[in-house]
Amino acid sequence: MPTTFSRVAEPSVSEALAKDQLGAFSISAAIASSVAPMTVCALVFSAALATTGLVSLPIAIIVVAGILMLFVVGYLAMARHIPNAGAFYAYVAHGLGRPFGVGSAWTALLTYNLFQLCCYGGFGAFAAPVVKQWLGVDLPWYVLAFAVWIIVAVLGANEVRMSEKVLVALVVAETVLVLAYTTAIMLTPGFTFDVAALSISNLTGQAAAAGTLIVIGMTSFAGIEQSAVYIEESKNPKRTIPVATYATIITVGVLYWFSSWVQVSAGGPRIIERAGAEGADLFFNLAAAQLGRAALDGGHMLLGTSLIAALLAFHNAVARYTFALGREGVLPRVFGWTTRKGAPRNASLAQTALAFGVLTLYAIAGWDPLVQLFYWGSTSGGLGVLLLITATSIAVICYFQRGSRGESLWHRLIAPVLATAILLFVSYLAIDNLGTLFGVDPGTGPARIVPVAFLMVFAGGVLWGVILRLIRRDVYRGIGRGTHSAAATSGLSSILAERTA
Repeated sequence: MPTTFSRVAEPSVSEALAKDQLGAFSISAAIASSVAPMTVCALVFSAALATTGLVSLPIAIIVVAGILMLFVVGYLAMARHIPNAGAFYAYVAHGLGRPFGVGSAWTALLTYNLFQLCCYGGFGAFAAPVVKQWLGVDLPWYVLAFAVWIIVAVLGANEVRMSEKVLVALVVAETVLVLAYTTAIMLTPGFTFDVAALSISNLTGQAAAAGTLIVIGMTSFAGIEQSAVYIEESKNPKRTIPVATYATIITVGVLYWFSSWVQVSAGGPRIIERAGAEGADLFFNLAAAQLGRAALDGGHMLLGTSLIAALLAFHNAVARYTFALGREGVLPRVFGWTTRKGAPRNASLAQTALAFGVLTLYAIAGWDPLVQLFYWGSTSGGLGVLLLITATSIAVICYFQRGSRGESLWHRLIAPVLATAILLFVSYLAIDNLGTLFGVDPGTGPARIVPVAFLMVFAGGVLWGVILRLIRRDVYRGIGRGTHSAAATSGLSSILAERTA
């Protein structure tokens, strides 16, 4: 007789995600949602200006977009040969070795969970004042966060087409409205573009502050690499994934560059002071000069929907990483099961349970959802993505050194080497300026805890990979191989055996 647990897992009859579900536009919407244009243009830009004291944000955006365009050349070349929802995990495993792949997988899970969890804090903190103003109800931030948690839990546990429709609607709406607000600021009487904000000398003149600005810029694009996470569910992946990736980097890069330049220009000589005093409201207050009070109220609402889209996008990414690890037996195999429609439900529910625990902890402890959850979480996640991208770029070089696999010299060596050199330098700047990034004294608080935590998680993953090599050779050999791993094949057989028992 099947066990009670088997009945709960009965719909899981496959170890493969649903194929041919997503086109280039849908994948672009998913990764643009994780980038969260409204959140970046309001929250991140004001924080970048206040933290660094530099008005060269538009140039920093161009620099970061260029770095990412260079990185994805080799990243997408590797994706053509290793279609795996684990992305970073699979690529590092193939390029640098299986134990390092597992270490990267654990780091990726921590990183994307940080991004996803921080959005709950941001949503609760910004939605609570709006609800009080509009409805006259004073709700704690965590009540609103738990309400969104339910929405994300339901959408995340079902087939990707359901959440795809929500993400497309939300990301199109917020992109259009970012453009509308930016245009309104530009049409304000007396507005003129500040050419000095585009001067590269302003960025290179203060190395430490410029490095911090570039790192914050990297955080603004965090999630852009997620196209490969959806490779198993995409239509014609060899075309769809590159189109979605390049189109999103270019579109988001142009949007960020234009919006940041307009904000810096409109703020004039007091832009740094205003960014520190007004925070996220800076963007909305600048637009209010043309649109009135509705710009501020509407901005808060749009910030909330932007965070919901980011929550769902990062939830999907975490679920697919967990699924990829479960399918190969690196994590408990139950996480590698999908429903008949190809949804990684068990992996999704595990992430939902984790989010519930973290929100409950913050609610009971009374911690600040904006500073201690959103800002610290997003900054830590940005550092994690930067380190993962750097490791993957090195893995690309090593992978193609064993054979060209039909890729050109540009795709397999020149672009990856250039990207790796730049990323190593930016990673150094990030670690060297962690105190500035977190707004604390160097070597204190999160500036000390976060890098140690990442190191411990990565080392724990590497150690687990070594243990698998010693005690589970079949699982170890299949690390990074997706549906071709021995664990995936045996896992499917056991599921089918349970259903016929």
